[in-house]
Amino acid sequence: MATKPPQGDPVQDAPRVAEPKHAAAGLPAVGHTLRIAQQQMGVRRTALTLLRVNQKDGFDCPGCAWPEPEHRHTAEFCENGAKAVAEEATLRRVTPEFFAAHTLTDLHGRSGYWLGQQGRLTHPMYLAEGAEHYEPVSWERAFDIIGTEIAALGSPDEAVFYTSGRTSNEAAFLYQLFARELGTNNLPDCSNMCHESSGSALTETIGIGKGSVLLEDLHKADLIIVAGQNPGTNHPRMLSALEKAKAGGARIISVNPLPEAGLERFKNPQTPQGMLRGAALTDLFLQIRIGGDQALFRLLNKLVLETEGAVDEEFVREHTHGYEEFAKAARAADWDGTLAATGLTRAEIEEALRMVLASKRTIVCWAMGLTQHKHSVPTIREVVNFLLLRGNIGRTGAGVCPVRGHSNVQGDRTMGIFERPAPAFLDALEKEFGFAPPRAHGFDVVRAIRALRDGEAKVFFAMGGNFVSATPDTDVTEAAVRRARLTVHVSTKLNRSHVVTGARALILPTLGRTERDLQGGGEQFVTVEDSMGMVHASRGRLEPASPHLLSEPAIVCRLARRVLGENSRTPWEEFEKDYATIRDRVARVIPGFQDFNARVAHPGSFALPHAPRDERRFPTATGKANFTAAPVEFPELPEGRLLLQTLRSHDQYNTTIYGLDDRYRGITNGRRVVLVNPEDARRLGVADGSYVDLVSEWKDGVERRAPGFRVVHYPTARGCAAAYYPETNVLVPLDATADVSNTPASKSVVIRLESGARHPAPAV
Repeated sequence: MATKPPQGDPVQDAPRVAEPKHAAAGLPAVGHTLRIAQQQMGVRRTALTLLRVNQKDGFDCPGCAWPEPEHRHTAEFCENGAKAVAEEATLRRVTPEFFAAHTLTDLHGRSGYWLGQQGRLTHPMYLAEGAEHYEPVSWERAFDIIGTEIAALGSPDEAVFYTSGRTSNEAAFLYQLFARELGTNNLPDCSNMCHESSGSALTETIGIGKGSVLLEDLHKADLIIVAGQNPGTNHPRMLSALEKAKAGGARIISVNPLPEAGLERFKNPQTPQGMLRGAALTDLFLQIRIGGDQALFRLLNKLVLETEGAVDEEFVREHTHGYEEFAKAARAADWDGTLAATGLTRAEIEEALRMVLASKRTIVCWAMGLTQHKHSVPTIREVVNFLLLRGNIGRTGAGVCPVRGHSNVQGDRTMGIFERPAPAFLDALEKEFGFAPPRAHGFDVVRAIRALRDGEAKVFFAMGGNFVSATPDTDVTEAAVRRARLTVHVSTKLNRSHVVTGARALILPTLGRTERDLQGGGEQFVTVEDSMGMVHASRGRLEPASPHLLSEPAIVCRLARRVLGENSRTPWEEFEKDYATIRDRVARVIPGFQDFNARVAHPGSFALPHAPRDERRFPTATGKANFTAAPVEFPELPEGRLLLQTLRSHDQYNTTIYGLDDRYRGITNGRRVVLVNPEDARRLGVADGSYVDLVSEWKDGVERRAPGFRVVHYPTARGCAAAYYPETNVLVPLDATADVSNTPASKSVVIRLESGARHPAPAV
């Protein structure tokens, strides 16, 4: 059976390059999906598993957070979703014998791709101080190790509890409850690194840090602007929604430094016609300079203000605050400054304006291309200004649409995974559970790394994820993690965070979404919230990869019983036995979850309340939607330098590498590539196919270097470059973050290219 992991660690710095594609999905996607799935799961398991993905009686895809339509196709999954499922439902296993055969030094030298391809973890494993091998450990002993280390802390704030976006609502609620009973708000999560800027901007402007549209709104829009997002790779099922919108008469503007195949043409694999011909999606491509989005929307706002009858004056008068100050700032925008900031032409912006003015219902979608800059929060505020001007919030077919990444990252935040919790949430928690939660703000991701670096944090516990690979400033982060007394990772598969450890380390293997969850109260299910605030159940059906796995809720409950002991009045045993009892408590603590158990007992989803969308009511400090006015910013580019954005390949989801190809961009058999505009390459004297080091430059003067990247001449925006993370996370300074949100500024890194002899590529 072809389910053995790769024997050697493939070379990743010798890629082959062809012309980029101009269409996404189609027959190649189907073929690649089936090949990967069968390699990991075998033929029969592939069929049984994929047919349950995103079905009403099945399990939620562990990939992205794109919502499911009410009427679902039999194959309601995309290529990358199938890869995520295949890697979780794989027949490959990482047993104690594997760890006995591989020293920590050996594993540290392996790539993240190789580590992930080894398969599912089967036993709790412990790395003693000074040891070179992980060894199996009982669950009881593992919890004792954690409990002893936490008890030795000078303060609960010396512990950090990180969360990945794949954690269920039930596990997330228990996890934050445990941390707060312990006495800390140190609950950083992956939102801190991706959509924190969206939440910060939206909370201030419309009163809730989530998108205001439902899936049906996309189908009814006149105009959809997709800015700083690549749905073809990162949210492929979104392409079906865009195809349906186009069929209904919508027009689409793509705003991106890179042309993206999925936004050019989508060959829908769910229909014969779609497979063969496909649908052209983008009507206008604005190839913007990295970081120029705020300037673009500011000028569009000025032009709308100057167009007679274009402003929805009734909406502005009845529902908004701060209009005059905003209008004054917008009217000061000028063409020359905007063209310099954006790299666009006047004709392109004027065409965009014509499409804006012709639309009665406009949606703006965005992802990390907008959220990971120093000026990300004012950029997203400017997007809100743009929509408010024409009354495009609280209207069918219109609104803000931040497209979240990981499957339940939005649900985790709803459940209280947040280092800066709202007082009302803490009040409700106190009333329900009878303890006084801490009120001081905790560490976000960047502050957690600093605390580990500076010895202020000594225990690091991760509920899922791959913290070391996901975070910025790789050398600094790895050194910081190694200063911890204990690192603990709840995981399904091996990743790089397991080989960059504190003095002691634990790996706690857990059930995946695809697997049956049997507890004392019988078969359990969990719930998730998608990118549009819809909540639904997820039920795994496969037998667990090992009898030694525990579910995430069970791990939290047993940890809490060991650490909190008799000091806790929370019924942890009851919660572990029956997840319905957790949902009963959620219903009493978090608004919008009334009758939680009854509502998820029925197939399908229910929508959480969203006052701006549902009532045109804005729960802000002013009681209205807030226009804002901020100086226009964009990254400065010194002579002889490029602006680098980090991004994913098509064979990748976050830090999980499924393969070494990026089919749509024409890259195969490698990842250490830097995409550079041919004119920039000629100006800098770097030939296509030559090898360079990427060296980032920042105000601290520290040299951060990513060696051995193949130059690929590519149609990027002038002055801009792109390369894959996590290989380029080493170039992102820890302190280079977005104002307000503190999100790492991974999309606007000033770099220089240094030619010379190829350096050996480090394992990442």
